[in-house]
Amino acid sequence: MPTVASSTETPPVPAPPRGLWHPRLRGPRRSDLTDAVRAVVDVGHLLRFRRATMRRRGAFAAGMTLLLLLTATAATVPALTPGAGGDGRAFEVLLLLPTALGAFLALAVVSATASGGGRELLARDPAAVHPVSPTTDHLGALLLAPLNIAWLLQVWMLLGTTAYALGWRPLLVGAQAVLLLWVLTATAVAQAFAWALESARRLPHGVVGVRALVVGLLGAVVGLQVAGQLVATFDRIPTQWVVIGMITGDPWVLARTLLVLLGAFLLAVVLGAVPAHVAAHRVPRDEIGVEGSSYGVRRTPRTDLGVLLRTDRASVWRAVPMRRGITVLALGPALVAVIGNLPWSSMTVLPGLVASGGALLFGVNAWCLDGRGALWRESLPVTAAAVFAARAWVLAEFLLVASLVTVAVAALRAGLPTAAETAALVCTVVVVTVQVVAASMRWSAARPYAVDFRSARATPAPPLGMVGYSARLAISTTFTGLLFSGLSRIPEWRISVLVALPLLIWSAARLHRAYRRWLEPDQRARVVTTVAV
Repeated sequence: MPTVASSTETPPVPAPPRGLWHPRLRGPRRSDLTDAVRAVVDVGHLLRFRRATMRRRGAFAAGMTLLLLLTATAATVPALTPGAGGDGRAFEVLLLLPTALGAFLALAVVSATASGGGRELLARDPAAVHPVSPTTDHLGALLLAPLNIAWLLQVWMLLGTTAYALGWRPLLVGAQAVLLLWVLTATAVAQAFAWALESARRLPHGVVGVRALVVGLLGAVVGLQVAGQLVATFDRIPTQWVVIGMITGDPWVLARTLLVLLGAFLLAVVLGAVPAHVAAHRVPRDEIGVEGSSYGVRRTPRTDLGVLLRTDRASVWRAVPMRRGITVLALGPALVAVIGNLPWSSMTVLPGLVASGGALLFGVNAWCLDGRGALWRESLPVTAAAVFAARAWVLAEFLLVASLVTVAVAALRAGLPTAAETAALVCTVVVVTVQVVAASMRWSAARPYAVDFRSARATPAPPLGMVGYSARLAISTTFTGLLFSGLSRIPEWRISVLVALPLLIWSAARLHRAYRRWLEPDQRARVVTTVAV
């Protein structure tokens, strides 16, 4: 049978005799412009590939339409509320807008850094056999950045704040255009910074250096807070010119602001590809360190459940994305609470926030931790009930550790709590943990996905699915936190316990239904064969 070259690389062109030149002669490497064009084309191919593999295309279209409607609502409705665009509260909100823009940039940097450069448009194993360049990976990560509920909530908040501060006037359209360009620019800058940090992490002793840098930055933030200069430092962030360009009525100033932001966005996108290439050509030391580490033999547990618990704990706590994610989740909200001197009555919101974020690391697709080992695990002489119990228990441990670390750090400046505040906080931690575990185990069995968690940028579900999971978790846990926040102000601590009991019974019943579904052989086989692909 005839065969042809299957490689996608351009074949080398023999060197011509000296003194000759041909217009079709190509050098050994393509130009940078050609590489950039090829990367953009490849991103389109990958997006079409991801769309072709979607299970429910109608849900995707409905989800994107809903996101656009919510964005349009956030950008317009607050401008119609009473007091919008006035000299009172609206003017105070306008004065805080430069600080809000700077805070968005800071949070974007933290989010991109924690995920090691962003999300993956194509997983690491399939990318190894396809000609996907680091520039393509970089552009794909930028496109996936908006499909994040934290990113969306911040953008909606900024759009609503701007609409309320300016009111319904022709100036609002230009202001929202400037704001959206600032959001895109900040996201691209954060992505470039994250790639640079990832390339530095892959140097010899780079992991230690990056950790030292993070500790130093956290120390600087705490030092500024202790000295009372943190707010003044945020006020000096050079974002005032962006707000001035938004609120000015001069069309030339508005056009200049838009052009500057557009240029900065394009520059950040181009420069971000440079550290992405550098990181791609260096060994991921933290990931390789986990895979190449050796662990001493320990005494075998006496029960099957003990063996399963040890296996699941190792698969969770040794995974790079878990360790990075849980560190950011546990310390991020806690530091915000310390800086803002959050009282005990408001601290009940934190456990739900942390538990929701922890479930998004792996809990919403908990069985993907086994990967190809799921087939081997099903052959072990253990009951399906023990497998489910071990996975749910380890997930609950993971969420509890993160929540307790957050509460412990946030309590440093909160003083001594009352009995009602203590009971409300304890009930919140227990209730949201059971809530999140029940929802995660139910979703894990209903919609499993095959995910390779060896990559630090892996996510347990497709981007749009992650938006849906995070929105549902955020709504339920935030409602629970606000409920117990109100109960903490009631002197009688037993009321929190009485309210927590029906919530725990409801979540436990949902967890039991997920357990019964896991015991069905056909359902379990579907999950195992899906995650083992």
